[in-house]
Amino acid sequence: MFRTTRSPARPDKSWLRRRLEQSLSTALMRTYKTVRVDPDRFLVELRAVHGLPVTSFQGMRSLEVAVLDEVAEKVIRGAVRLAALEGAGLGVGGLVTIVPDFSILAGITMRTIQKLSLVYGYQYNTEEEITELWLAAASAAGVDLGRDFLEKNVLNRFIPAIIRRVAAQASGEFVEKWAGRLVPVASSLVGGVLNYYFVRGWSERAHRHFRGKHLEARGRVFAPVIEGHTDA
Repeated sequence: MFRTTRSPARPDKSWLRRRLEQSLSTALMRTYKTVRVDPDRFLVELRAVHGLPVTSFQGMRSLEVAVLDEVAEKVIRGAVRLAALEGAGLGVGGLVTIVPDFSILAGITMRTIQKLSLVYGYQYNTEEEITELWLAAASAAGVDLGRDFLEKNVLNRFIPAIIRRVAAQASGEFVEKWAGRLVPVASSLVGGVLNYYFVRGWSERAHRHFRGKHLEARGRVFAPVIEGHTDA
């Protein structure tokens, strides 16, 4: 009779994914309730740091798209640098630091999505605007929300439902790339790289979302003026 040789114990991936999904869901819900970029302060930053000649976010829609794209890319670069540094600093403990790491990642990611929304002229003061912001977050996470989902979820259940979908999607992405993080010796380096690409990926998808929405709105404004005009 042959005896099976067992490989060294490794964390069960299904358990790991559940742990990550729960941690990220909790972090995102906390972020939803507490993390918010101050639009007035960010407007001052856009004027002072980036030199944009605007007095309101409505004015962002009159600027050249290339100017907005440049500001958006700077916002993303700043976020991914911060994410990489936080990942390297918190990654030394391997799995022990999953929960705080996700809390910080959720905060950085949502602040970046909020800033990108403002760069392209979209605020989030009303319930409808906040819902639109979380739809952008779902899009950034690669979550496809079908019409059936949108119709069945009323507003007070809508954002928690989105958060659950986002957490499930993101935890799967993390599990696929987590092997290096299980080794504490390499976790500082790998943690920084994972955080970098996690925030970079979400930010770039959110960027495409708000840029596309901005271009669509500009097309509606200019179409009656310039016959046959379409934005590239």
